[in-house]
Amino acid sequence: MAVWDDVLPDIDRQVFEAAGWGKDAGYGERPVLLVVDVIYNFVGDKPEPILESIKRWRYSCGERGWEGVKHLARLIEAAHEQEVPVFYTGMDRRPDGFDQGAWNWKSYRSGDASDVKGSLGNEVVAEIAPQPQDVYFVKDKPSSFLGTPLLSYLNYLNADTVITTGTTTSGCVRATAVDAAQYNFHSIVPEECTWDRGELTHKVNLFDIQMKYGDVKTTDEVIEYLRSLPKRPCGENTPTGKANYTEESDG
Repeated sequence: MAVWDDVLPDIDRQVFEAAGWGKDAGYGERPVLLVVDVIYNFVGDKPEPILESIKRWRYSCGERGWEGVKHLARLIEAAHEQEVPVFYTGMDRRPDGFDQGAWNWKSYRSGDASDVKGSLGNEVVAEIAPQPQDVYFVKDKPSSFLGTPLLSYLNYLNADTVITTGTTTSGCVRATAVDAAQYNFHSIVPEECTWDRGELTHKVNLFDIQMKYGDVKTTDEVIEYLRSLPKRPCGENTPTGKANYTEESDG
């Protein structure tokens, strides 16, 4: 049973089936794992009911975010074991909110101190914090591709598959998964490794991704895929976090 089955009207199911949507696109051979905005701003500083968490962390997804972190930790571990590149995105806003642009128009709580540069809210949660070999970059808009170096990194690695995880399903995860497909990558979304403020928005957006843009899989299925690959599938350009020079090479 798919996660969206309990909210999907039967007529919608019939329409998509009749139109031929929903076929699996499959995996490629050179994946990267993308961890989107798994920061304290989006899960809070501890597992607690969402309505409590958003009193202090306005972006928070509450307990469902921390449940997702547990699954994501397993997936990241498998990626590290196979030396699959792992990329993290985060936020780092200017105090005046200029870099948020139109985002400022959609919430009357825009400008909370947790948004600005140097705040705890912008840190990746400790349970899945980046390791030295991982790559972190800041994005200003929902898609991890827009105005960031991500596409150039993927080209450098000759990657063909983007596994998108994190938060929120209806926002940054969806925008990133759609852009991955638009750039002709295999777009994979592990269902338990994404989460949202709303249960309905989580389910409906996963359904739409599966129908038109990529493949929604279980975390176990994605881990099995990673472990089926040769180690270091993206080759010699895979980031290691280790210095590639010596004192002798500096002259």
